[in-house]
Amino acid sequence: MTAVQTITEEILDLKRQRKAMILAHHYQDSEIQEIADSIGDSLELSRTAQKFEGDVIAFCGVVFMAETAKVLNPSRIVVLPDMEAGCSLVDACPADQVRAFRERHPEHVIVSYINTSVEVKAESHILCTSRNAVKIVNSIPAEKPILFLPDINLGNYVKKQTGRENMQIWQGACIVHATFPARRVAAARAEHPHALVAAHPECPPGVLAMADFIGSTSAIIDWCVAADAKEFIVMTESGVGHSLRRRAPEKQFYFVANENCNCSECPYMKRNTLEKLRDALANLSPRIELSEDVMSRARLPIERMLAVR
Repeated sequence: MTAVQTITEEILDLKRQRKAMILAHHYQDSEIQEIADSIGDSLELSRTAQKFEGDVIAFCGVVFMAETAKVLNPSRIVVLPDMEAGCSLVDACPADQVRAFRERHPEHVIVSYINTSVEVKAESHILCTSRNAVKIVNSIPAEKPILFLPDINLGNYVKKQTGRENMQIWQGACIVHATFPARRVAAARAEHPHALVAAHPECPPGVLAMADFIGSTSAIIDWCVAADAKEFIVMTESGVGHSLRRRAPEKQFYFVANENCNCSECPYMKRNTLEKLRDALANLSPRIELSEDVMSRARLPIERMLAVR
């Protein structure tokens, strides 16, 4: 590599040398999304990688996403630019506590949101995403008690949508979505009276009550692009603005700050940088290393989810 190469050029050269694919979650910085081979939600990115014929997956997201990519692509090297890119939902749901619940309550069906560690996935009966959570819960026989984990807001939304009374909900929360205040949504609507509100189901009930549309990150993008309206208040991580502006440049998108940092950014997602991505491809590190046993056990609930139509 020459001294005049930009970091982007270095990354693209390394990608060719390594026969690598760069995956970027919607919440990544725009400069990373610009050079990604695919942009999307965590599960759809992992499934996209299954169609890839190369050797290395560089997953620009957080740890649990890269773990899922490894579970679905066990023969490939999976690297993550920063192994400190964690998730508050993962932290709120330790695998040993889930294992203990399963042992005490063998009659419960454990439905785990994909925003969990690979060890928690391995203790689960079936997984779900924010896009299919209602469908997954509805697929479980009505008489079966359910433990839904780990997001309390998504769990409460699913419980309301499905009417499942025999559903316990774990007490985890996303540090971005859970701290969006309803009063700021109300203020944004007053400031932009013609704007529609799109919200992620990880948001608090007060925010969801004001939403014109509730859905996953990718579903929010698709809905905003397809809708006739020209202005939108978007209640999710502001990284989605990259895809929204690219796909609908004629529309206006407004992001509401949360209570934690007066912003709408995930600090974990923003740990990944172009420099760290370059180094990960150059060194094939940090690398996701999982045992065959945990991958096999985590793959089963993923496959069960994918089988639900």
